[in-house]
Amino acid sequence: MDERYSRQVLFKPLGQTGQQKLALSTVTIIGCGALGSAIAETLTRAGVGTIHLVDRDYVELSNLQRQQLFTETDAHQMLPKVTAAEQRLKAIRSDLRLFTYLEHLDAAGMEKLAAISDLILDATDNFETRLLINDASVKYGVPWIYGACVGSSGVVFPFIPGESSCFRCLLPVLPAINETCDTVGIISPAVQVTAALQCTEALKWLSGNREAMRKKIHHFNLWDNTQLDIGVSRIKDPACKTCGPSAVFPSLNETGASSYAVLCGRDAVQILPDPNRPITLDDAEKVGNRLEAGVKRTPYFVELKVFHHRMVLFGNGRLLIHGVHNVAEGRKLYHQVFG
Repeated sequence: MDERYSRQVLFKPLGQTGQQKLALSTVTIIGCGALGSAIAETLTRAGVGTIHLVDRDYVELSNLQRQQLFTETDAHQMLPKVTAAEQRLKAIRSDLRLFTYLEHLDAAGMEKLAAISDLILDATDNFETRLLINDASVKYGVPWIYGACVGSSGVVFPFIPGESSCFRCLLPVLPAINETCDTVGIISPAVQVTAALQCTEALKWLSGNREAMRKKIHHFNLWDNTQLDIGVSRIKDPACKTCGPSAVFPSLNETGASSYAVLCGRDAVQILPDPNRPITLDDAEKVGNRLEAGVKRTPYFVELKVFHHRMVLFGNGRLLIHGVHNVAEGRKLYHQVFG
């Protein structure tokens, strides 16, 4: 076993056998912001063999206070988070098998990742994506570890298909984290503790120490010095559409999902590409030049500053419009610029 892991192997619950299991494991991390970057670094350093990392965003200066993989250079270059993360993670461990996805996660993508993963880690910022993870988790029998944090508090719970109630069942009793980092802020220690707890559950599962997994939802508040464990073993929705006897996995089968969405805590609207009218980077650059919109082009996107808003079009046609607060405003601006 690599000398790199010698101190970890000395930890008896892991040992040589557990370390070997980590090396053979495949983990998917959904999101590469605060939680995702901390989780990705921890599991890379721990020796997890293969990591799939999904994120749709790029690095900004406001990320640096808590998103530990990124630097000022990444922010100035507006690097996609998965690109910046890949550079750092491969520098930490050159033998890491890392696959990155700069895209909005849809049902098809989630199913493909669930089918090849031993474990899924939640580093998202919205319930819609978590419901998608949850459906894929149950359908493919792959556990996932829920994590959320804001302000000085966080919540963690491992969802194990067949052993615990699913996320859809527990939505009514999960500790409320309705505020966002954009409205009430967040301190980095809350991120680090949440990510550490998620990674600990991941190491337990991947190393075969499954009897040590948490059985209760853990909620903490670092500023108030409080913590709470919520028992959920008896909570089960007998008619649950995800884990009930007549499961239909609704989040994997939604066909009416809008191509417009307000991004949580980002003061931005995302517009997914229209397959019947794709907009390329060349198209965006031409429009920007015509409108004298202060065009900036990178290998990953074209940035326009038009009508007092910042637009970022990615290579796959996905568009972010910053400074808009609702879908109607985003749709109007989109048509003003691109017709």
